[in-house]
Amino acid sequence: MNYNQADTLQYYLENLSGVKKAQVFNRTCDALIYYTGDRNELLKSIQAFGYTRVSVPVQVLENSGRALNETYKEKLVDKILFHYGRKLLLPYPWSVIYTTAMSVKYIWLGIKTLWKRKIEVPVLDATAIGVSIFRGDFSTAGSVMFLLGIGELLEEWTHKKSVDDLARTMSLNTGKVWLRSEGTEVLVDADKIQTGDMVVVHMGNVIPFDGVIAEGEAMVNQASLTGESVPVRKVEGNSVYAGTVVEEGEAVLTVKAVGGASRYEKIAAMIEDTEKLKSGLESKAEHLADRLVPYTLGGTALTYLLTRNVTKAVSVLMVDFSCALKLAMPVSVLSAIREAGEYKITVKGGKFLEAIADADTIVFDKTGTLTKAEPTVAKVVSFDGKSEDELLRIAACLEEHFPHSMAKAVVDAAKERKLDHEEMHSKVEYIVAHGISTTIEGKKVIIGSSHFVFEDEKCTIPEGMEEQFKNLPNEYSHLYLAIEGSLAAVICIEDPLREEAPAVVKALKKAGFTKVVMMTGDSERTAKAVAAKVGVDEYYSEVLPEDKASFVEKEKAKGRKVVMLGDGINDSPALSAADAGIAVSEGAEIAREIADITIGADNLEGIVVLKNISDALMKRIHNNYRTIVGFNTGLILLGVAGILQPTTSALLHNTSTLLIGMNSMKNLVTEDI
Repeated sequence: MNYNQADTLQYYLENLSGVKKAQVFNRTCDALIYYTGDRNELLKSIQAFGYTRVSVPVQVLENSGRALNETYKEKLVDKILFHYGRKLLLPYPWSVIYTTAMSVKYIWLGIKTLWKRKIEVPVLDATAIGVSIFRGDFSTAGSVMFLLGIGELLEEWTHKKSVDDLARTMSLNTGKVWLRSEGTEVLVDADKIQTGDMVVVHMGNVIPFDGVIAEGEAMVNQASLTGESVPVRKVEGNSVYAGTVVEEGEAVLTVKAVGGASRYEKIAAMIEDTEKLKSGLESKAEHLADRLVPYTLGGTALTYLLTRNVTKAVSVLMVDFSCALKLAMPVSVLSAIREAGEYKITVKGGKFLEAIADADTIVFDKTGTLTKAEPTVAKVVSFDGKSEDELLRIAACLEEHFPHSMAKAVVDAAKERKLDHEEMHSKVEYIVAHGISTTIEGKKVIIGSSHFVFEDEKCTIPEGMEEQFKNLPNEYSHLYLAIEGSLAAVICIEDPLREEAPAVVKALKKAGFTKVVMMTGDSERTAKAVAAKVGVDEYYSEVLPEDKASFVEKEKAKGRKVVMLGDGINDSPALSAADAGIAVSEGAEIAREIADITIGADNLEGIVVLKNISDALMKRIHNNYRTIVGFNTGLILLGVAGILQPTTSALLHNTSTLLIGMNSMKNLVTEDI
């Protein structure tokens, strides 16, 4: 199979019902499928496969990473075969000329580093290679350059693969968009959009394509592309970019570019360039590696002065701590990010894994996070004489514009009852954490929380309906719909608790979180019941977005390390404020964009996996430190004692560096498929 065919088959297999994971091997035309369910049904689906019958998003084929992996595998094999083939087949004089010529690159890099008045790793590499050639030890010089080359190749491969995996996960998240067509808005698949189409982007939604604003005004958060979280005002004629988020207002944009390529490239560039995404330990390792170089050079000179033995001095030079530190630490972090991706966890930088490992407090939003992301409408209670269907139709017309699990429940219920709710209102205004306001047939219509409807908007209960209002079922969450200041309906939403939530909270406490908190905009009655079932340490009800963010800031001021987990627009301030913000993948797009980490919506156990990966990463990094320092110190002492020759020291040092680097690429936790 060629790469596109292999990617097409893998995409098809991964989207079959019951398939948990699929791997396709293009060289041997094999597929490995992990599945649950009926084997015969799966085999029938596989038999029905045809390359031309499968529609694969262009972005999946363009950015699959398969070509990258094959390229680096070939580079690695070619490098190893060439090195040992040259040693066996090339005459010695030609081998000397080749080794000398190859050394020029490393020596020149060392000189350039010195010219900048820096004594860093390139200086050490250049000195080791230069001294070996000067002494006529071309075999050692060749081995050092070969192992350095292998290390560079492995690091580059792991880095590029991790960055590509991360960028791909971040870039392919646009499903449906609102298309402006003949004066109305139509919800269509994103891949149906063409250049020149007019797309409407509402508050809280991600801008799906590069384009120019044709109508409206919006405050746009461009953190996903620029790293700056302060929103930028965009008006008619301004350019906007795919992946940025409308925080306030709404806009109609003319699409300039479709597909994910430009978005993907921008994200990949941001990940590679953004130093702030590196973990503290990763940055510390890089700086420590460079700081140790003068000591290695000083140790070499001191050994020569004390022993007058060039061989012993060169033994010190051949061994340094910096190579292993600079290779192992970034590889460990990038591998951990890649591994998290295997569990549908997107981590936007190593510093956030470190934050998860250090955290002692975790704050959960309730709706769509601790409860299932699929709430349903249990019943509609009418207060103004209109039919349940008519009231549900009005509610769905308002709610369809906004990304929240409760809104989705209303829209889905209307769809199930086959209620047509074409646009029949004027401009919709969304008040964060409160509700929605609009005008229908000249009448003001609002839908939202009790606080919003009765306290902010001063709506009243129709005369004679007080008893019915008092007897609303307690087991449900309530959405209140009011028309012209009078309560028209209460929509009862069943929002069942995730089955795994209590076990996840218990596991997080066992993993090291000393304070587990739940915060929700729901009533005290609902919050208390959920908190008791889940087993949190503290809970807060009827909170606003600023209350969540304020709580996070207060906890941080006490010296605690805080993780926030949420899924809605109203969670965004707290996600930004936390040391690590985690969003649920099917939550509001603004939450996903602002969050540092995204987990799959199907199971909260991803948080426990994330904590385990983070803890194991920190353990691996500390173990790497100890191994590198201990082993290389031993090599230096054996070299100074005259027990090891420089060639042996160099071989053992570089081999250990490669082994530590390769070990750092292994998965941190055992995958349980």
